[in-house]
Amino acid sequence: MLRVGIAGLGFMGMVHHLSYAKLRGVKVAAIADPDAKKRGGDWRSIKGNFGPPGAKMDLAGVATYESVDEMIADASLDVIDITLPPALHADIAYRALAAGKHVFCEKPMAMRPADCDRMVKAAAKAKKQLYIGHVLPYFPEYAWALKEIQSGKHGALIGGSFKRVISDPAWLTTFWDPDRVGGPMLDLHVHDAHFIRLVFGKPMAVSTSGRMRNGLPEYWNTQFEFSGQSAVGSGQEGKALPTVLATSGTINQQGRSFQHAFEIHLERATLVFDFAVIGGEGAYLCPPTVLTHDGKAKRPKLAGGDPMDAFETELREVVRCVKEDKPSAVLSAELARDAIVLCQAQAKSLESGKRVRV
Repeated sequence: MLRVGIAGLGFMGMVHHLSYAKLRGVKVAAIADPDAKKRGGDWRSIKGNFGPPGAKMDLAGVATYESVDEMIADASLDVIDITLPPALHADIAYRALAAGKHVFCEKPMAMRPADCDRMVKAAAKAKKQLYIGHVLPYFPEYAWALKEIQSGKHGALIGGSFKRVISDPAWLTTFWDPDRVGGPMLDLHVHDAHFIRLVFGKPMAVSTSGRMRNGLPEYWNTQFEFSGQSAVGSGQEGKALPTVLATSGTINQQGRSFQHAFEIHLERATLVFDFAVIGGEGAYLCPPTVLTHDGKAKRPKLAGGDPMDAFETELREVVRCVKEDKPSAVLSAELARDAIVLCQAQAKSLESGKRVRV
């Protein structure tokens, strides 16, 4: 039985706790949080934008710690699951790895690439696994797109566009703090930066335009430039390099609280999808669709749909990889580190008005 300790009982800590409970071969054996009520099982103050509301939890058999370091010192734990604010990720991961624990850390991996590098080196030195919680590839629409790309049946990737926009989360008081959350670039767009890196490989340069707020990117468009073969797909050599665009950021109107979409171009098909929450109701603006080379539009039936299912699938991958003591192709720390590098380059390009090499 794999024994996990969860560091931080905010919304994501609750999501992870509930998801582990659905999996075999793993147990949440400990939690760490400075809030005495949460350690006592009263999670009614926890709120999020999906999933069940916080409730009173039965924590019988679960060790509780006021500090994360106390939990890290628990010799019975195999994995430390970090769901703390982003600014704390690097230090806590470093200490957990140094203590001989595997680590699963929520995205973003860290605030700066240098901190990501420190985490990777600590994992290598400890000979332990480090996974980063980029859940987007496990959402049905993105899992479907990834499977269609990897199948090779539509030919090579030749481009794509991605969109991820939210209304300003005024309720999150630290959202625009560059040292604690980092605004929409690190909290929001990092999802698409990771997915772009996963399927297209690492870009060589970015060009970004848009608007700033409090010294941080607020809303922007980015052109990604590539110099080699795509990471997923085949037959790219000798052909035009992929054309990849991304739009992300926040708007001040609350009527559309969330939107994400993609249009992925392959040699013999285009994959399209657009989903938004408008007036409090989520709906497809365009359901997942394959536009085929023979002029047809095919709509696959996708399994799932509840965001909680994606987290369950993600954590199943973590459990499998820890038990086999091997890295994950999707939750790789190296991929997550590159996503932070891309976000940093985009922010630099937006601020300077210049093309930035990655």
